[in-house]
Amino acid sequence: MKNKRLTYGLAATGLAAALPAALALESSAAKDAGVGSAPAVVVSAARVRRADLARVITLAAEFEPFQDVSVHAKVAGYVHSIRVDVGDHVRKGETIAVLEIPELNDDLRRAKAATGAAKEETNRAQAHHDEVHLASQRLLEVAKQQPNLVAQQDIDAARDQDQAAEAALASARESVEESEANESRIHTMLGYAVITAPFDGVVTRRYADTGALIQAGTSSNTQAMPVVSLAEDRLLRLVFPVPESAVPFVREGTPVDVDVQSLQRKFAGKVVRFSGQVDRATRTMQTEVDVPNPDLRLTPGMYASVSVVLESRPNALSVPVQAVAEGTALVVRPDGAVEKRAVKLGLETPERVEVVDGLKENELVVIGGRTRVRPGDHVQAKVEADPGPAEGHS
Repeated sequence: MKNKRLTYGLAATGLAAALPAALALESSAAKDAGVGSAPAVVVSAARVRRADLARVITLAAEFEPFQDVSVHAKVAGYVHSIRVDVGDHVRKGETIAVLEIPELNDDLRRAKAATGAAKEETNRAQAHHDEVHLASQRLLEVAKQQPNLVAQQDIDAARDQDQAAEAALASARESVEESEANESRIHTMLGYAVITAPFDGVVTRRYADTGALIQAGTSSNTQAMPVVSLAEDRLLRLVFPVPESAVPFVREGTPVDVDVQSLQRKFAGKVVRFSGQVDRATRTMQTEVDVPNPDLRLTPGMYASVSVVLESRPNALSVPVQAVAEGTALVVRPDGAVEKRAVKLGLETPERVEVVDGLKENELVVIGGRTRVRPGDHVQAKVEADPGPAEGHS
């Protein structure tokens, strides 16, 4: 009995001695196997890099003719002939219509007759003046050579006759000038009987036919009918409203990108003019881009989308917008540790934001899983493919 107790004691003592060694061995094996150490958190990251940033606003626009007028007659008359119709292209100075004005033709004949009569009267006055002036000069010459031969009364009468003849000649010459001026005026009015195109363009509407009576467009009659409507179509205005918030950024020369969806055509342009005031009803400012249209593919009335560059930052230091929250960014240092850093931001687009201060080029910033890490944590950065810079649209 005593020997059994001794045997049990020795066994318990050996087990107690072997247990710490076994636990140490197990701990060492677990350590070697990596058990008990937390794995590093994988986070999405992007590099701080330079990019061309721009804030762009996209607006609906409409093409309009650069010039669009109703061509009126300056004198009243009947349409003798009209040489154009809707859709015809005309050049500046080309004849559109010819009017027949019988009254002016009669006035011109009378004016020519009056001019001829005035010229004949001038010739008679000139001959009389020459005769009287010659007689007066001879009398004065005799009086100078022989002072007592000619009475002073005869000398004064000859001088008065000379002055009267000179006045009559001047009056006759004025009558000729008046008659010629009246004749020239009638010639000019008859010239208005030929209606010409004021600029290169296309006839968009025709109002009159041969034989129609056309009133003078200069009359106060509001019913004066135009002959045709003419629109310039080789140069168009692209008109679009800029909202009040974007008005301060619009300047002459501001670049724009134009997209004509109906033609699947895109081209670049620039702001040429703007109204300079905000419409109170729409809170927008009318802005225009001149668009050359030599092939006439663009038609007034077509719609287009205009993207206006409001602000731009070429070669700006930038990060994806997901990298910044409440003015801070999480930077992954080379050793994998996370550092929280305050940043100063500039121009922001939907994809990227300009970094004015706080980050350096090529540093890594966390863009995904920000809530899973804290400053000081060690992470494994998975650098996402950079889609490249994008313009910001609003």
